[in-house]
Amino acid sequence: MSPTPRRKIIIDTDPGQDDAVAILLALASPELDVLGITCVAGNVPLALTAKNARIVCELAGKPETRVFAGCDAPMKRKLVTAEHVHGKTGLDGIALPDPVMPLQDQHAVDFLIETLREEPEGSVTLCPVGPLTNVATAMMKAPDIVPRIAEIVLMGGAYFAVGNITPAAEFNIYVDPQAAEIVFKSGVPLVVMPLDVTHKALTTRSRVEAFRGLGTRVGHAVASWTDFFERFDMAKYGSEGAPLHDPCVIAYLLDPSLFSGRHINVEVETEGRFTTGMTVADWWRVSRREPNAMFIGEIDADRFYALLIERICRL
Repeated sequence: MSPTPRRKIIIDTDPGQDDAVAILLALASPELDVLGITCVAGNVPLALTAKNARIVCELAGKPETRVFAGCDAPMKRKLVTAEHVHGKTGLDGIALPDPVMPLQDQHAVDFLIETLREEPEGSVTLCPVGPLTNVATAMMKAPDIVPRIAEIVLMGGAYFAVGNITPAAEFNIYVDPQAAEIVFKSGVPLVVMPLDVTHKALTTRSRVEAFRGLGTRVGHAVASWTDFFERFDMAKYGSEGAPLHDPCVIAYLLDPSLFSGRHINVEVETEGRFTTGMTVADWWRVSRREPNAMFIGEIDADRFYALLIERICRL
């Protein structure tokens, strides 16, 4: 029997502690072939997201991973960042050394275009866990790549859980709603991890201590990051822990049975007075608009954390 081919992915990210855990999960998983990590401005400005991605790759012992810097601002808006959640570096919580590995010279958008043209059609999955600026810009610059994308599995949006940066909008979509609209209208198969599901993947004291209990540098880093941003979310939501949003994307690739959702129509509000960045999810299928996304609503959180622990332990 020939081995199952590894799934080729590109992670588009704005690290962020939960982005960092998503990157670690991917790099720890032999089923996934991480072709590159493309960075975008979001949680913190681009210079920091590009630095943070390399810090995480080195922490994972994977300095050969290619990291590309992309768009430093949304397509049509001023950048909104989230230092109030992630700290001034984006990776506050533990002091880690500056990266030694280089940033690639190529722009992230050009890397996306080149890779999708060179790899066999339908073989590359995009995993955006930040604002969708890089992905949408690549689609606009090179429309021929759109049908070549196997699938986009993204973290973004909210419906029943409402917004986390405004009353109506989730942060990643709010930062660049025009980019999100392009991606959601692209026709590429979409799987969406909204706040509705990530808020069911909460850290608990025992889950955080399980990372620390691994006794590894990586386990200690994950526990420290989680301790840091957990304080903000617990105060904000009155919850027992913080949602680990972005690792849900990678976990879905590894084990889709952890999740359930509905294939529905999702529109992005780009002009609302109070609702800019809202993902209008037709959960009850009342609009008669064509479904364009698998909108995830449920997660088996215990199995999700068991998978995280098992993989992080490998690094």
